[in-house]
Amino acid sequence: MPVESDSGLADVFDLDSVAVVGCSSTPGKAAHDIPRYLREHGYDVIPVNPFADEIFGRTAYDSLSGVEEDVDVVDVFRPSEEVAGIVDEAIDRGDVQVVWLQLDITDDKAAARAEDAGLRVVQDKCMKVEHRRLTA
Repeated sequence: MPVESDSGLADVFDLDSVAVVGCSSTPGKAAHDIPRYLREHGYDVIPVNPFADEIFGRTAYDSLSGVEEDVDVVDVFRPSEEVAGIVDEAIDRGDVQVVWLQLDITDDKAAARAEDAGLRVVQDKCMKVEHRRLTA
């Protein structure tokens, strides 16, 4: 069952590293501004974007499986159709604790698979909105 309670969401914000799949290098896009907000609030944001070499002064990885650092949370800014593959990569890594699907992104089957593998899942919620709401 996806994380929906305030206490469950707050637990996610106690984690440190966030790999942002679909992170954008373009200011003004949600996939850039939300990760920037997370960085400004102390999170270790790891950009994943095969079309960028660097975002926020950090190496941008081509895929989640290529990320060399430990990852606590995978924040997804990709279409719902791509979630299944991202979840597979998250499960295979072995270090991911949470898969967070941004607004309007859902995949119930992939979410169930992630949960069966012991990961927590948040669907169709914005990390920035929820962080602001719970930490204000």
